[in-house]
Amino acid sequence: MNLTPDVFPTEKLKIALAQCSSIDGNIEENVNRAYEMIEKAGKEHADIIMFPEKYLTGYVPEIVESNLTEYTLSINDARIEKLRQACKKYGIWSIIGTPVRRGEDVFISSIIIDSNGHEVGVYDKSHLFQTEKEMFSSNNEQVIIKLKGWNIGMAICYDAGFSEHSRLLAQNGCHLYMGSSLFSKGMGYKESRVWFPARALDNTIFTAMCNHVGTTGIWNTCGHSGVWNPLGGNLIDASQDNVELLIAELDPDLLNQARNGERMLADSFDINKENYSFKTIVGN
Repeated sequence: MNLTPDVFPTEKLKIALAQCSSIDGNIEENVNRAYEMIEKAGKEHADIIMFPEKYLTGYVPEIVESNLTEYTLSINDARIEKLRQACKKYGIWSIIGTPVRRGEDVFISSIIIDSNGHEVGVYDKSHLFQTEKEMFSSNNEQVIIKLKGWNIGMAICYDAGFSEHSRLLAQNGCHLYMGSSLFSKGMGYKESRVWFPARALDNTIFTAMCNHVGTTGIWNTCGHSGVWNPLGGNLIDASQDNVELLIAELDPDLLNQARNGERMLADSFDINKENYSFKTIVGN
């Protein structure tokens, strides 16, 4: 299903970013913390909430490798039933970062739960960082959530460093590019401040990034989750070290205004879509 980039939403979208700290290897406690964030976002009438990359286990590949059964999730895994129930209770979509195992392959993934509490899809990280390639698999399936007239393109961290990734999604109608992430202090922070505003302006779309805070594995993370408007301006920015729930209301008029003034998306080369597959998840 190809989505035209010239069709705009007609109503605002309220998104939430759960800037969290994970307890490495403690899926149960991380689920409990996620439930609280979903509850808060639901009470604020957010439409969708996103968590950081590999949030449910922490970003600790050696823990995952030590016991794949214990530290990866499967589809409709019983351990996150509490989160499915939270989404249903509070009428909110959730994007949950976690390692996922399918057969012999392990992916860095985002599990997508709709506002009825159903798992409706999984996005697997397309671009693996050099330290991830030995353990994790990738594929070329791209995911777009269609919610309230908005087309939401999925990304995970390093994906945002490749301009063709967001461009491909924008050419297929993406209005919002959401990246579940782990960025560390230093170079990671610099990358996050360049990539997400650049991807917004490149494509005249909204972008959002949700990061860890504190330490997970060997990484001292930099926080600063944020949302950027279609001209690359920052709409909201979290702190460096605090657990926070960020909420931003996205106005579709800004998409139209940006497209009228900046023509990069319309004037860009068409990316060869034959190299990719697409899954569109349609909400109520």
